[in-house]
Amino acid sequence: MERPGAPPQEPALEAPEVKPPAKVEIYTLRFSADCIRAKGLLDRLGVTYNEYIIDDDELNKEVMMKRAGGRTGVPQIFIDGKAIGGYSELEKLESAGDLLSLLRLPA
Repeated sequence: MERPGAPPQEPALEAPEVKPPAKVEIYTLRFSADCIRAKGLLDRLGVTYNEYIIDDDELNKEVMMKRAGGRTGVPQIFIDGKAIGGYSELEKLESAGDLLSLLRLPA
């Protein structure tokens, strides 16, 4: 109900839907330069990720290969379950300006 002399109330604006950050998984070898670079890039962006170190882990190595379509190189990076590839693909996404939106991070 409006009060006399008071400005009319505007309808409340709905807050935009805020989506949580993407789920990121990375399969790595401890001393791989590309794995270190990929994790460094994700760290600089403030991305939380699940890391699977597969040096001596045959089970997760098999899981990685199956998820990555048979690829055996590391790192193998998955964003929301989608195979992205390795460090070079991650870096290309960043250079093209596509990585932040894929990760659902503010620009």
